[in-house]
Amino acid sequence: MNYAHLFAVTTTRDGEVVQRDLVTAGGIDAAFGRLPDSVRPEAEAQWAGLTAAHPPLQLGERTIRLDQPQIMGILNVTPDSFSDGGKFLDDPEEANAHAAAMLEAGAAIVDIGGESTRPGAAAVWEGDEIKRVVPAVEHCVAMGAAVSVDTRRPAVMEAALAAGAHVINDVSALRHDPRSLQFAAASGAPVILMHAPGEGEDLHAGGIYGNVVFEVFDWLRAARDRAVEGGIERQRIILDPGIGFGKSMADNLALLNALPLFHALGQPLLLGASRKRMVGALSNEAPAHKRLGGSVALALAGMQAGYQLIRVHDVYDTVQARNVWRGLRDAALTDFAGLGEA
Repeated sequence: MNYAHLFAVTTTRDGEVVQRDLVTAGGIDAAFGRLPDSVRPEAEAQWAGLTAAHPPLQLGERTIRLDQPQIMGILNVTPDSFSDGGKFLDDPEEANAHAAAMLEAGAAIVDIGGESTRPGAAAVWEGDEIKRVVPAVEHCVAMGAAVSVDTRRPAVMEAALAAGAHVINDVSALRHDPRSLQFAAASGAPVILMHAPGEGEDLHAGGIYGNVVFEVFDWLRAARDRAVEGGIERQRIILDPGIGFGKSMADNLALLNALPLFHALGQPLLLGASRKRMVGALSNEAPAHKRLGGSVALALAGMQAGYQLIRVHDVYDTVQARNVWRGLRDAALTDFAGLGEA
């Protein structure tokens, strides 16, 4: 993780920057003193969020530490996944083997989804989604996995948790169905809230931004506060900036370059950029199955920015990259220990 030396204390109004101070940590109090009284409490809360230590997630019998990057492996049981072409829905044995391989490779959580959320994907009836998701959840739980369910429908959330899933991962941030927030609060499960500009079926709609970084930040803050007001304990909320959802290439790159900012929201953070279209666009339109290198590069960017959860298709390679990254970081903190060793 980067250790910052300078911090920008920025005040915006309607997406426009109206005041900006660049200060060291020692100058924060003075910078806050120059802010309007109406925004100073929020500034102080965001400053505290930047250094917040997050307790581990207790998911069944598994404890997921959040003081280091953890890898979340993707298991899509859909007929139209952009990355695997539906092979894990057509062949449950292959899906089970893939889940086992991800766990063996070091996945901390298996994220199971039964609906494609790519642009233009057809809506799925919740009954079909349940039929796809529940057997996969049951199998992964039987293997001892910590499991999240990637869904925006409360009936699917309920069925998946009843089958043993531990986390709700909602790409609509509990907005798709008015019953989702109430169910998530009552369930006691951790929830992942992702930014997406669209409402209803098309989460990619309406992605027009003045300043994408500030607008996504404010949107996630509002989603967090709405969840807390709805009865979800704050320590159960994880936030995701939603790379690729209703965002242009320039938007995605701006968000990726501003990843550390989102720690100011005071929540654990998830980055999901694996095999996204932007990787193909930056590599001669490489198809989804040939985006490993770019996906690992983005995963490392998330690790360097201090993100606690990295959601990926290629678990083995990402875990290996994470382990090498950790080795380099740890050695750099021990006065060049081992300098000259082969």
